[in-house]
Amino acid sequence: YKFRRPEMGVISYHCKETGDVFLDTSKDTKASFNSINMRLSANWHPNKNLQELWNNYGPEAFELSVIEVLKYDDPKGDYTRELEDLIDRCLVANPKARRVWR
Repeated sequence: YKFRRPEMGVISYHCKETGDVFLDTSKDTKASFNSINMRLSANWHPNKNLQELWNNYGPEAFELSVIEVLKYDDPKGDYTRELEDLIDRCLVANPKARRVWR
C-alpha cells in the first residue's frame, strides 16, 4: 500500500442550472467533497442557499471540481494561511462566487 498525500486546494460546487458557484478551502479535497455531499444529501448543510439548490436540482446539476491546487512539501504543516490566500484570489476572480460555509 502506497500512502497518497491528500490534495489541498480550493474546491468548487457549480450549479449548472443557475450559474451559482460555491467555494471552499480543503486540506483533503476528496474528504471535503464526501463530507459536503453527505450533508447536502441528508438535507443538513448550514448554507441554506446551497442546500436549496441541491434539493431543487439534485446532485447531477452540480459540477464539482478542484479549481486551485496548493503545492506543499510537509504533510504535517499548517497551510491555513496559504489556503485562505488561494480562496481569496478565487473569490476576487469570480465576484459571483460565495463560500460553501457562509
